[in-house]
Amino acid sequence: MRILLSNDDGYFAPGLAVLAATLAAQSHEVTVVAPERDRSGASNSLTLDRPLSVRRSPNGFFHVNGTPTDCVHLAVTGLLPHQPDMVISGINHGANMGDDTIYSGTVAAATEGFLLGIPAMAVSLANIQGEHFQTAADFVAGLVRRIETHPLNEPVLLNINVPDVIPGAIQGVEVTRLGRRHKAQDVVQTVNPRNQVMYWVGAAGAAQDAGPGTDFHAVANHRISITPLQIDLTRYPQMGLLEDWLSP
Repeated sequence: MRILLSNDDGYFAPGLAVLAATLAAQSHEVTVVAPERDRSGASNSLTLDRPLSVRRSPNGFFHVNGTPTDCVHLAVTGLLPHQPDMVISGINHGANMGDDTIYSGTVAAATEGFLLGIPAMAVSLANIQGEHFQTAADFVAGLVRRIETHPLNEPVLLNINVPDVIPGAIQGVEVTRLGRRHKAQDVVQTVNPRNQVMYWVGAAGAAQDAGPGTDFHAVANHRISITPLQIDLTRYPQMGLLEDWLSP
């Protein structure tokens, strides 16, 4: 299988290297196109105000001076001589659950593949310490094998969060829905050496909707969370209400 790998942590990220090596060892044709630096939180942004450059690092990974979405878009629409069979983004250094998916560059890279008609998955190791990337890589390799032998009948965009534990501590796999977080924490105000006020975006809020069935609950109980995502943001139940409101 031809697999395009990307991420939002940058082409030098350890999770990306572990995943690439694991999939290559399974005889997949792996191409890595990733940002030249950490672009966490870039969401689905495309760079439209300047040209992009693509360079190749000594380990063979391509890196782009743009966003995760740029990387996948360039790869699929002209950089590669063939269209990949699958796009995988990750392994991210930290979880992407609940509201995180709106901001995540990891999820965005996979989403771009999906929008371009390619099955895609975003993979995150749910701990910022990032100790057991191999646990996530081995699971992804197994999932790719299953997709090869038992293809799904429709396009998929999967958001996968793997507990940061040894393989033997994983308590199963659960298909989940996205949970929700509390309101984000306040911005952090600082003063730089020139006595100018500066602001850091505050940390994400704690999990609010984290009950059974959510990605938060699965990971907290050492289960791998798989959430199927969709792109249609239409709030269908409100359409009738809005039509009535607009009527003379």
